[in-house]
Amino acid sequence: MGKGRVMGIDFGTRHIGVALSDELWITASGFETVNWNGNDDTGPLERIAQIVNEKNVSVIVLGKPRRTDGTMSETEVKANAFGAKLAELTGIEPVYRDERYTTVIASRMLHDTNMKAKKQKAIIDQVAAEIIVREYLERMR
Repeated sequence: MGKGRVMGIDFGTRHIGVALSDELWITASGFETVNWNGNDDTGPLERIAQIVNEKNVSVIVLGKPRRTDGTMSETEVKANAFGAKLAELTGIEPVYRDERYTTVIASRMLHDTNMKAKKQKAIIDQVAAEIIVREYLERMR
């Protein structure tokens, strides 16, 4: 375990879910959903770099959106490019994790809470990012 927080990123071409661990690497919670147009990633990169600096992030776990058959998707290519740019901005090389089913799991978790669909839509990417952080924390234990 290192010092600082673990940041999980659920990468998407419209919404990027961000979650953070606590500094002891015990828990994780959704932090923010960063919206973007899918083309110019300058704004999302700057916002995430700002969170990294403000929240003392030492590890970034970036979800790789593979296709269900295991092949590389166009979104995964964009995620790799995003990760490389984020590493340049923050000095932290992302750890990549398979995120194929995180949004499905997040959707089921939110559905089970009887939360209204509109509220679910607003936080689903954060919950998926939270799952990415939790899986990483479990592997590090």
